[in-house]
Amino acid sequence: MTEHKAIDIETYRQAAEMLRIGSRAVRRAQEESRRLGVPNVYVHNGTIFYELPDGELTTADPFETTLT
Repeated sequence: MTEHKAIDIETYRQAAEMLRIGSRAVRRAQEESRRLGVPNVYVHNGTIFYELPDGELTTADPFETTLT
C-alpha cells in the first residue's frame, strides 16, 4: 500500500491557485475555438471525442481528409 504524506497549507493553496489559473486558460481557449469554428478535442477513457462548432460530439476525426 502507498503511504501518502500530508502537504502543508501553503503548498495546497499554491496548487489550488495553479489549478484555477489553468482551468480558466482552458475555458478561454475552448471559447475561442468555438468562436473561430475549430473543434475542441477531448479524451475520455482512451477514446478521442471532437466537439464540433455546433456543439455536436463525435468520434469521427473532422481534421482527417480523404485522398481520392
